[in-house]
Amino acid sequence: MSRASEQPDLERPHFEPFIALADKCARALRNDMLTSAHARGFTELAGAHDAVFATLPPEGARAADMATRAGITRQSMGEVVRDMARLGIVEMVPDPSDRRAKIVRYTDYGRKVAQGGFDHVLEVEDMLREEFGEEDLATTRRVLARVRELLAGSPAPD
Repeated sequence: MSRASEQPDLERPHFEPFIALADKCARALRNDMLTSAHARGFTELAGAHDAVFATLPPEGARAADMATRAGITRQSMGEVVRDMARLGIVEMVPDPSDRRAKIVRYTDYGRKVAQGGFDHVLEVEDMLREEFGEEDLATTRRVLARVRELLAGSPAPD
C-alpha cells in the first residue's frame, strides 16, 4: 500500500469558495482597469501602480502613509513611487511640515492619468448598476464590507 492511499481524503467544498470568487473578481477588476488605461493611451501603466493610485489623495501624501493604507511595505511603495516619478506621473517634493520628508503628488500628466482611472471606475459602477440594479449593487457593497470587517476584526472604513 502506498503512503498516499494511507492518507485520508481531503474534504473539499462542493461549490466555488467565497475567497476564490472574491479573488477572481478582484483580478478581473484590476485587469479591466489596466486594459482601460492602456486603451486611453496610458500604455506605460502597470498593475503595480495601483498601490499609488488607490492611496494618493489629490493634495499628496507621504509614501510611508500610502504604504500603510495599501498594506504593503515602505520599500515596495518607494519602488513604485520612484517608477511612477520616472514616468512623469508623480513627483516628490519637500514636506512643508518636515523638510527631511517628501510628499508624493501627481504631476499635471499624472492628474490626467488618475482622472482617466476615476472615470473608468465610474463607468464600471454604471455598468454594474445597469446589470444588477441599485439594490443588488448596494447589497453587494454591504456584504463585501461586512466580510472585510468580520475577517479583519475591525469596522470597515467609510
